[in-house]
Amino acid sequence: MDEAIEKRLPKPEDLKAMTEESLKAAFAGESQAAEKYVVFAEQAEDEGYPNVAKLFRAISFAETRHARNHLRVMKGINSTADNLLAAFGGESFEVDEMYPAYHEIAKVQGNKQAVRSVNYAQRSEVDHKGMYSEAREKVLAGKDVADRPVSVCLVCGHTVIGDVPEKCPYCAAPREYYKTF
Repeated sequence: MDEAIEKRLPKPEDLKAMTEESLKAAFAGESQAAEKYVVFAEQAEDEGYPNVAKLFRAISFAETRHARNHLRVMKGINSTADNLLAAFGGESFEVDEMYPAYHEIAKVQGNKQAVRSVNYAQRSEVDHKGMYSEAREKVLAGKDVADRPVSVCLVCGHTVIGDVPEKCPYCAAPREYYKTF
């Protein structure tokens, strides 16, 4: 990041309990808004409103900046090894607690598409846990992960390092439905 911008950003600090809770809630809200506005931008594009799409994307970018500032103040940005551990912890919570509970709720209430969405996410999060764990081991050894493509299924979020399968093992989408990074 540009040094001049870096100097102007809010700095990490020790927070009192209520302030910390407020910033956690604000971080969640800003993060959700940013992603929602990206989706809204895609919808506006599909409907033939490119300038509305641009507006959504710009405001999404602003919301992301807000979220990053909050995370920074909360001391949520650390070393890569620590960030990988935090990411692993988040994925573990999703796999072990959050998604099993959400799955049962949706199932009991007969919301089949919600069950489908939760299942897609939960299966992918298991993969993410493993990827973060392996990456952390490398970083702790002072190494980077191998330079290999990382691909994500556009339907369900299945994530794979290396070769993309002929069809997604989670939703059966064809290979062409993967985005590669």
